[in-house]
Amino acid sequence: MKLTNAEEQIMKYLWELKKAYMKNILDQYPDPKPATTTVVTLLKRMIEKGYVSYNQHGNNREYYPLIRKTDYFSEHLNGLIKNFFNDSSSQFASFFATETKLNEKELHELKDIIEKQLEKKKR
Repeated sequence: MKLTNAEEQIMKYLWELKKAYMKNILDQYPDPKPATTTVVTLLKRMIEKGYVSYNQHGNNREYYPLIRKTDYFSEHLNGLIKNFFNDSSSQFASFFATETKLNEKELHELKDIIEKQLEKKKR
């Protein structure tokens, strides 16, 4: 199940904070901050979707993510590759290398990353 943009924003804050009370989450937002009730509703949905949980401390809830940031984005990237690039990582890589504004240094860094992964696969 996917998160909405608003839910992803909260996840971003939770990944940064690791654990957070409502006040901590609201403090992360720029002004004008959303209503507390809006954030509570979003968190409730995120709990139902299995992305967030909480520990109860008196009347306060300390929220924390149930999924790692890398796992979440890996899942989405793999879905993107499947849905838009015919499940072909090489088509995605070709698109990424040609259609994004990577400079020469970034392209060399990308090449180095790929070469390192190739070496790992050989072992």
